[in-house]
Amino acid sequence: MGIMSNKKIWPYGISIAILLFFSAIVFSITFILSNTPVEKSNTYMMGYHHADILANDIIQDKIDFNKKYKVTYITESLSQEGATLKYTVHDLDGHSVNNATIKVVITRPDYNKDNQELVNPSIENGVYSFSNFTLASPGRWDIMAKITVGEEERFFNVKADTRVKEAFEY
Repeated sequence: MGIMSNKKIWPYGISIAILLFFSAIVFSITFILSNTPVEKSNTYMMGYHHADILANDIIQDKIDFNKKYKVTYITESLSQEGATLKYTVHDLDGHSVNNATIKVVITRPDYNKDNQELVNPSIENGVYSFSNFTLASPGRWDIMAKITVGEEERFFNVKADTRVKEAFEY
């Protein structure tokens, strides 16, 4: 008597179906993961694990900085060619601060390949300018700045778009 005549084929069928099902799941996950890049978060110019550990310090530093100084992003619009970024740094009495250190990283959201780091801005009456740099492509960009004045520091992050004039802090 064969397998068909005993009507015991259904356990083999179910076993084969389960194996095919789980094989399809493993194949799909492997294929998707191998073709999808994983980028590190860099909201605070560091990996997200490090930022998570320092979250309370970052928040407290921002509060302490804001008690003494005011930072403003004053770039009129972001352009792809010959771009310029401008920030002002003032104390709360309105006096220009010309001794701040500003480090800027320009990046695409969730994509680190086109990152650019800008340092050594020109400074004039509290206006810090980064000039004549080129962005890899048009579209949305995250502009992350780390501003340090003496012992005080804070992160100042802006979302801007080369196709739209407005930008906003996040």
